[in-house]
Amino acid sequence: MKPGDPQTVRVMFEEIASSYDTLNDLLSLRLHRVWKRQTLSWIKPQPGQCLLDLCCGTGDVSFLLAEQVRPNGTVLGVDTAILPLQTAELRAATQPWLCVRWRQADAIMTRLTKSSIDGAIMAYGLRNILDPMGGLWEIHRVLKPNGRATILDFNPQPTGLGAYFQQFYLRQLVVPIADYFGLKQHYNYVEGSLDRFPTGQEQEELAYKVGFRIARYIPLAGGQMGLLRLEA
Repeated sequence: MKPGDPQTVRVMFEEIASSYDTLNDLLSLRLHRVWKRQTLSWIKPQPGQCLLDLCCGTGDVSFLLAEQVRPNGTVLGVDTAILPLQTAELRAATQPWLCVRWRQADAIMTRLTKSSIDGAIMAYGLRNILDPMGGLWEIHRVLKPNGRATILDFNPQPTGLGAYFQQFYLRQLVVPIADYFGLKQHYNYVEGSLDRFPTGQEQEELAYKVGFRIARYIPLAGGQMGLLRLEA
């Protein structure tokens, strides 16, 4: 699989949609839920706001946000793959008190109105975009002035003990477990996607280039994950 290629990414997430949530829990020991909740602390969702969950997958973050913007607030979940969105819609049907809308669109071309969003989150999506700077530019474009965004993803580890652990984790744990679900090829993709993914410092630099006033990268999980906090 070619990391970052839009068609490759879309097809991959279509194919793993039915196992995605189960695998996330297994591969992170459910810690991904903790990290996703941490993305909200910078956004500080308020009732009545309109928030964006970009690369929303099956909607984990969308539902967290929707709980916070009640009443009268709205969350828009955007993803390039239709099957994860269909799963999200089924989940939403069991929580009719939440106002969440779904849209199939590319992360660098959401078709949203400029300066229309109060806050945005992208969890495990930037790494899958062929042009990460384009993804940051689109987030900046749709945010209102002073709007905030958070991006959660793997933290590339080029050298040292962190790199050894990351490689061991991906090759000896992630891929074998994914193989049990018949998804070995799909999760082999992760390591390759990290090879071209900007480091935390590089992400900060890209964010400033597209116009963000604040860009701060915070490592998580012993440096294996990271949060990029942004303010327009």
